[in-house]
Amino acid sequence: MLSAFGASVAHNADRVGRGALCPLRRPAPRSKIRPLRAAVLREHGTTPRVEEFEDPGQSPGCVEVRVAAAGLHHLDLHKASGTFYTGPRPLPCVVGSDGVGRLEDGRRVYFDASVEPYGSMAERTLVPSDALLELAEGVDDVVAAALGNTGLGAWLALTWRAQLQRGQTVLVLGATGAAGSVAVQVAKTLGAARVVAADRAGERLPRLLERGADAIVEVDTADDLAASFREATGGEVDVTIDMLWGTPAVAAMKVAARYARHVEVGNMAGEEITLPAPLIRSVSLDIRGFSVAHPPMDVKREAYRRLTEHAANGDIVVDVDRRALDDVEAAWEHQRQAAGGPKMVLVP
Repeated sequence: MLSAFGASVAHNADRVGRGALCPLRRPAPRSKIRPLRAAVLREHGTTPRVEEFEDPGQSPGCVEVRVAAAGLHHLDLHKASGTFYTGPRPLPCVVGSDGVGRLEDGRRVYFDASVEPYGSMAERTLVPSDALLELAEGVDDVVAAALGNTGLGAWLALTWRAQLQRGQTVLVLGATGAAGSVAVQVAKTLGAARVVAADRAGERLPRLLERGADAIVEVDTADDLAASFREATGGEVDVTIDMLWGTPAVAAMKVAARYARHVEVGNMAGEEITLPAPLIRSVSLDIRGFSVAHPPMDVKREAYRRLTEHAANGDIVVDVDRRALDDVEAAWEHQRQAAGGPKMVLVP
């Protein structure tokens, strides 16, 4: 099951959605090489297609990035729908919220913002200079792109928002999605004493036992979900990273330790819950929302550097479905189905 990072984490959407990060939107002069190939959206709610698009050129306060890899997220579909909360994107536009690429001087960077009407799913894009994050040496471009939205969100949800401490117990709801899978590994890497992965039954869930999970729980087969969580965790939960919400969220709160933090990241199991007041009051439960747009940039830079260091060292593994940019239509439809599986990354 994929998490709802596209909607709830929103991948810096406050910033990217508005787009007004450089003085000029349609910059000049142009690069010598133009036009560029890009995944272009011409009507909201439709599927983008690869075609030629105006070269981004140069603009004060911005840099041109030659894109090496761009992740495909639920966020991209939400923004392309024209109903995203930051407002509809101008048309035509290039889709894609983040990616990995190289600057003119050869430096590798990750970026999570582009100047309208550009996006990451193109040969080149225009990025505000202050939106660049450095990668660790040795991490593959495609892996780094796959870790951009979901991996960075998982890391920051555990560190910046949940303030995970070594020796604590972590429950990940929606653990088989791209973000959930990384969250399981990050929790273990950061010293959690016990990590429980919970999601719908399927072949992906048991695999997490090989990636740091100490136990798994099938949320759609358990007769008493709270009891299953209690058994799997060995008692109580200090931190819950919740990509599901709905019934699993309430069950998790029933096994929360005193002063536990329940971090709401997504809502794949439902947008609303019935929450009894004593459930919060009895253990001073702290329910926290999370969006990757909210941490300060210096916090994000440090988090991404450490995340990619662990990936380069093999501590954190992400399953990747590498696709050519020309395959964007099929990839887009697959993402629309929320079928789960490896993280899709498009390569120009």
